[in-house]
Amino acid sequence: MRKGLLITFEGNDGSGKTTISKRVYEALKEKGYPVIYTREPGGIDIAEQIRRVILDPANTAMDARTEALLYAASRRQHLVEKIIPALSKGEIVLCDRFVDSSLAYQGVGRGIGMDAVWKINEFAIEGHMPDATIFLSIPLALGYQRVADRGNLDRMDQESLMFHEKVAQGYEQVKERFLDRMEIIDASQDVDSVSDQAQRACERIIAALW
Repeated sequence: MRKGLLITFEGNDGSGKTTISKRVYEALKEKGYPVIYTREPGGIDIAEQIRRVILDPANTAMDARTEALLYAASRRQHLVEKIIPALSKGEIVLCDRFVDSSLAYQGVGRGIGMDAVWKINEFAIEGHMPDATIFLSIPLALGYQRVADRGNLDRMDQESLMFHEKVAQGYEQVKERFLDRMEIIDASQDVDSVSDQAQRACERIIAALW
């Protein structure tokens, strides 16, 4: 039996991760690949409950380390309940965000330190890292504007531009650290172009690794 494949989608807020990852999922499913779509934080009931706590705009008192631990807890449950079982069946898992987000958002954005956040997540994921990552790259100002335009902002969306600048710096460090699994796509293009490029990248990854 084929081994499973974990492909994650990453990028700053407003880069279109959710839209693009869902489009790629639908395209791959239509082509007959055994593919599932999921997201973080969330993906299964317990993790979705944790997501609501993390993203609730009312939770302004949340400590940065509490936030990092909640993300790791959500990730752990998501892995054991959904991702690992799918991989064990040889399926292709497309995940909107994974551990790279914690390294960028909590490690650098919150100032905890990337190594400290990595240790928390190392315990949570037990070596289950992405096989490949589609990184949607977008100028910070454009991504920030897209988030503002869509409205209904969650707690993370409502953070300052300075915070999102730090997150962008964190992602630069993440890309450098894990460059061998990164497929970087210009997400400032129109949505059809971005989704087509992301789909082709995923098909190359599948052909090479699955």
